[in-house]
Amino acid sequence: MNGQKKRSSFSGKIGFVLSAAGASVGLGNIWRFPYLAAKYGGGIFLLVYIILALTFGYTMIIAETALGRMTKKSPVGAFSETGGSRLWRAGGWINAVIPLLIVPYYSTIGGWVTKYLFEYLRGNVNEVAADGYFTEFIAGGMSAEIWFLLFAAATLIIIFAGVQNGIERVSKFMMPVLVVLAVVIAVYSMTREGALAGVKYFLVPNFRNFSWMTVVAAMGQMFYSLSIAMGILITFGSYMKDNVSIEDATRNVEIFDTAIAIMAGLMIIPAVFAFSGGDLETLKAGPSLMFITIPKVLASMGFGRPAGILFFSLVLFAALTSAIALTESAVSTFEDELGWSRHKASTVMGLIMVALGTLSSLGYGPLSFIRIIGMEFLDFFDFLTNSVMMPIAAIATCLLVVKAIGTDRIAKEVEKNGASFKRRKIFEFMIRYLCIIFVTIILLSSVANVLGWITM
Repeated sequence: MNGQKKRSSFSGKIGFVLSAAGASVGLGNIWRFPYLAAKYGGGIFLLVYIILALTFGYTMIIAETALGRMTKKSPVGAFSETGGSRLWRAGGWINAVIPLLIVPYYSTIGGWVTKYLFEYLRGNVNEVAADGYFTEFIAGGMSAEIWFLLFAAATLIIIFAGVQNGIERVSKFMMPVLVVLAVVIAVYSMTREGALAGVKYFLVPNFRNFSWMTVVAAMGQMFYSLSIAMGILITFGSYMKDNVSIEDATRNVEIFDTAIAIMAGLMIIPAVFAFSGGDLETLKAGPSLMFITIPKVLASMGFGRPAGILFFSLVLFAALTSAIALTESAVSTFEDELGWSRHKASTVMGLIMVALGTLSSLGYGPLSFIRIIGMEFLDFFDFLTNSVMMPIAAIATCLLVVKAIGTDRIAKEVEKNGASFKRRKIFEFMIRYLCIIFVTIILLSSVANVLGWITM
């Protein structure tokens, strides 16, 4: 009990909502969502995504947050305490290890974003839009490494400050600013000549564009976007006070995250439509969309510099809040399971970030000759965590709730202090029957895609 009393906590509902939303709102929303929406049918992809977020996503968020608050522990301790066997503890470790592997390569991409913001602040609008600029930058070795280290240092400084003084305080500042920036950029984007065709494509469902891969891609994106099965929501749930309504708080996170994803679509898709004359292939640029296509769009504008500063400031805020959450989840595991102080846990996490992040940062340059199953380090870490480990971690969470904890106990935690659980029937049906099926589909389709058995 003494360990629980000393455990850090958020100040209240707002602290949890903005911190958890900060964890969810990241590069997945602002870069990955628009590109997938464009590739898999626009409005019909958006419709499928929203339905899945309100059912599957909601169920997993409730389960993980309740598990965290119920045990007041990070993933390993939460699984061990409620499961009562080494097998369940292994499920907790899968959740705990994922952030250790994600945050280093995520920080590499965060370094790229920081570099681009710096160049827009300097006024180098045409330079960053030039053919080959991005490829030369990431292949340059030490230049990419320095920007990665700057981003990683900013993340660790906030983590060292703690839960309320660091994570919550930064999230309370960054998330409202992020929303304002998103609205400003979206309005600007939608008012460009030719942009309304992009708005229509993104918002109006066209069922002729529907395919099974629309569902698979939307499931994978929702997984990535809502920070499911990364240990983050269990950790943040353990910091949640008992008088905060889990259902209300998680609903706000769900709405916030989906709204930012939609806003990102309205920022990027209409602008690229206007720039390309409606060429969908331009939108399907994948990883290069943010760092190659968007700079070309910005360079074609009358005031590309301020637009570029606004856009990459927003992306940097989103990337930083997610990196903070991922790092905090890992630090919390070190504190709980190894009994380390916050200072020692944060220091070790910093060393891991530098070691693994350097592999990703130099993987397109000096270390490009090293490939794992045909992938550079960054791509491999992304595949391993998002396509393999996260689905397995989600399956473990579903089985833990159904087989070991019981949905009644989760419901009791959600309804603590008279709080509501209005969607309890949806939660119980999804966690018992559909969630594992959905996650298994994501796992199998993602692995099959990498092995070349199917094309996504």
